[in-house]
Formats: sequence, C-alpha cells, structure tokens
Amino acid sequence: MESKKILSWTEKKALKRKRLEEKLDKDIKQKKKRDQLVKVQEERVNTGDLNLSSSGRHYTISLALPGSILENAQSRELRTYLAGQIARAAVVFNVDEIVIFDESGSGLSEKDGYDNSRLKKGKGNVQMARILQFLECPQYLRKNFFPMHEDLKYAGLLNPLDSPHHMRASDVVEYREGVVLDKPPKAGKSFVNVGLYQRDVLIDRQLEAGVRVTIQLDLNTSDEKQIKGKVVSPSTPRVESGLYWGYNLRLATNLSSVLTQCPHKGGYDLTIGTSERGDSIDDFAPPTFKHGIIVFGGVQGLETSLAADSTLNIDDPSLLFQHYLNTCPNQGSRTIRTEEAILITMSALRPKLISSGFKPENS
Repeated sequence: MESKKILSWTEKKALKRKRLEEKLDKDIKQKKKRDQLVKVQEERVNTGDLNLSSSGRHYTISLALPGSILENAQSRELRTYLAGQIARAAVVFNVDEIVIFDESGSGLSEKDGYDNSRLKKGKGNVQMARILQFLECPQYLRKNFFPMHEDLKYAGLLNPLDSPHHMRASDVVEYREGVVLDKPPKAGKSFVNVGLYQRDVLIDRQLEAGVRVTIQLDLNTSDEKQIKGKVVSPSTPRVESGLYWGYNLRLATNLSSVLTQCPHKGGYDLTIGTSERGDSIDDFAPPTFKHGIIVFGGVQGLETSLAADSTLNIDDPSLLFQHYLNTCPNQGSRTIRTEEAILITMSALRPKLISSGFKPENS
C-alpha cells in the first residue's frame, strides 16, 4: 500500500500559493468571459437578433383551440408531438396567450385514468395544457414545477421552443425568469434562482418559496459577489423592450367562455373566428386593437364546438366573432388540420396585425 506523502511547511505554503494563483487566474478568465458575453449580447440587441424594440409592444395576440384535436392522434407519442407543433407555432408568431377549450361537453375535470388506445373525453384538454406549460417553462426551472407525469413521458423528445426567455447560463440580459428559493431570506428580501452561473439573485421583496417570478436584473451588480434584481410583471419585457416573453395558458370550459373570461380589462377588442365558410382573408383589414384573439375549430370545425356549448342558443358560429375568416381560400385539400391552420392563418395575419396593433401614439 502506497504511503501518503507528508508535505513540509515550505511545500504546503507553495501549494497554497499555487492554488490561490489558479483561483485568481480562473476568476480573471471568468470576468473576461462575462465582459465578452455582455458585448455579444449588446451586439445581438443592436442587430435585432433578440427582437428588441425601444418602444416595446403594447398589444397582445391570443390563440384558442380545442384540446380534442389530440384525440385524433393514434398514439401517445403523436399526441405529444402534435402539442409540440402547437407550441412551436405560437412562439414563432409571438403569441401571448393560448386558450384550450373543451368541445366535448364533459367539462375539464382531471379525473385520472388513461385509455391506452384513445384519450377519454375532455382528457386531451388537460394533456395539451400540461405539455404547453412544460415547453413554455425555461429548462432550468422545469424540475421545480413539473414532477414526473404520464402526460410528459415523451415531452423531452420535442423540439425546444428556443424563446428569448429560455436563457442559457451564459446569457447576460436584463430580464430572466426565476423561482423563489427556500433559503433563509434577508429582511424583506428573497433569493431567486434565475439559472445564471448557479448564482442566486437577491430581489427587492420577500416572497413565498416555489413561486415563479420575472426578474429585472441590476446588470451593474453582475460582477459583484451578490447579484441584485427586482420583481416585475411578466408583461414588462414585452411592453418596455419589445421582447417576446412566452405565452400564458388558460383552460376554458366551452367556446363561449373563451371570449367571456378574457384576462384583460375590457375583454378582447378584436375577435376572429376561422372557417372555410368564412370571408376571404385577402380582403380583411383589421381595425386598431389592443387585445386580439384568433379562434380555431377542431376536426369538425367551430360548428361542433358551438353545438357542445349549452350556454349558447345560436346555430351559426360566425355570430360569436367580429370577423369570420377563411384564411386559405381555394385550398387544394378537403381538410386543413388545426396545427396547419394555425401556421397558415398566422402567416397571413402577421403583417395585418402588426400594422393595426395598438401603439401609444394612437391613444
């Protein structure tokens, strides 16, 4: 057995000096790396790579669709992939809210129990909502909010959203998503994990542990021992900097509650229904709006969603919306799947919505 070498006092002192020099060298390299990252980030902002705007974006776009479209998929893997397509489409077009509504008439109760061949009625709503929430959450926060669940079994295989608020550990930006930590807080303050170099951020108020928050970092403290920040509204990055900050998710019990339970004061001032029986999108010119929503039907269209809504006594879904549009006139296929309709519709509406979206100078 090899005996342990006993170091002399001189050797110990030399070893300690060497370790201190190595640590100092490492700290210097990390500081240079952070300075370089800040410079790169500033260049990304200046070139528009982060979709920043000095004036911000003051309008919101919402999508609504039935979770029953998952029931048309033949396996759990395909259901998961379909939900991933919806999430990707929403992020690509800067959608701020996704509403999943029930068109089965059975409600949105999460009574567990899987039918391995098909989803039970109403279960598709909950599964889609869970997958969409999982994908929207930054990767470094998912373990805090999403324990293992059957609905998320294949979610790890999905394409990442790569949204601006999905930061890498090396990204140096003003805003970050975080979770309040369960560690001894300072007086009136809390520590938040924002996924930044494994360094916690000290925020300006004391909050309950486990809460997800949006943090505005004090970049002047990024090189200090303790990084500081403050809690802001999740809409602040969009309104102040024009930075897309992911989507909120809402479950609706039926088609009518999609419109009546709007989270914005005053409701949606632009409502659009989509159908092959609607007016051509080519002639559509939206008015100025602040909160717009586009509603998509399921496999059998919005007529089925309307028929399942016992609170409505009308037969024509076009009466629910300010505008009822055919977003793909002269389609070559007899059917357009909902995930395809979202991409087609948002591509056609994008320039129209941007030009008509509310701007402060319009008020």
